Amino acid sequence: MNQASSSFRATADVRPRVRYAPTDTAQTLLQAPGTLAVFDFDGSAAHADDPRRLRVPLRTPSAHPAPLEHWQVEATVEHGREGALQWSSGGGWLFAALTLDEREHGGPEGAARESYAQLCAFLERRPQRHVQRLWNYLAHINDGEGDAERYKQFCAGRLDGMRDFFRDGFPAATAIGHRLDAPLLQVYCLAAEQPGERIENPRQMSAWRYPRQYGPTPPSFARAMRLRGDASLAISGTASITGHESQHHGDLQAQLHETLTNLRALLRSSALPERFDDGDPLKVYVRHAEDAPTVEAFLAEHVPDAPRLLLLGDVCRRELLVEIDGWRFA
Repeated sequence: MNQASSSFRATADVRPRVRYAPTDTAQTLLQAPGTLAVFDFDGSAAHADDPRRLRVPLRTPSAHPAPLEHWQVEATVEHGREGALQWSSGGGWLFAALTLDEREHGGPEGAARESYAQLCAFLERRPQRHVQRLWNYLAHINDGEGDAERYKQFCAGRLDGMRDFFRDGFPAATAIGHRLDAPLLQVYCLAAEQPGERIENPRQMSAWRYPRQYGPTPPSFARAMRLRGDASLAISGTASITGHESQHHGDLQAQLHETLTNLRALLRSSALPERFDDGDPLKVYVRHAEDAPTVEAFLAEHVPDAPRLLLLGDVCRRELLVEIDGWRFA
């Protein structure tokens, strides 16, 4: 186990800071006091020596490299590895991640089962066991028909691997498909010593109550999570869905408007102002690279102040063209 030097005093009730940073600053960020995690969106998922650094198998739809994502806490940070699991913790917060090859676990269901079993077993031993937010990136999420669709297989394995760890309720989450040739599953989370407050969207059915048409195992996540000791909100992947049904098939502009309406409904449910400011980073997943300019123009008009990271990725339903997650900090 290693410890990153820091001049910060541990403050367990203060949430992490999340921001985007220039691509060439990774080493500087890792040396900064209180760095909990640094994410590279270079599409490679290559191994990094520092457990706080994670290469995510998604890339930007443009020719320009994506900015880094930086998580920072006002505390001394320690970090280490346990087999395939990499982690860091400080100030009452914890980052943990696993990257598994499906071929070693019998496919997406087995890989999801193994990744969540390992993650939950690790968290059970930690004081920061309360998961606030999860991210899941798996290869070719929409391949397969009916119950054989890869996303549905992933959902079944995930729930099986969780067992009763989330018996008090599911955290906020995102699940997006990447396009690497290697069938890698990457799961990472932000957890805390204290539980957060789960937030649902009154315009949408809770995901774990979805009807059978979406698979034998419904998705297992809350629409958002309010962080303890703060009005800040960790927002799940949000798309053009009302009730449980996808809206505006094939119409990108209409899907963008519906998605933004859902995001504003979440903010309203959380008693937060219905806007995103310059400290509220958003991550935007675009299915088709050619749609990126339209998406960027829409965001520039409707959420002009929010830092944005556009990534090329497949939304869990074939008919959905765009999905947005992110943070609303008080």
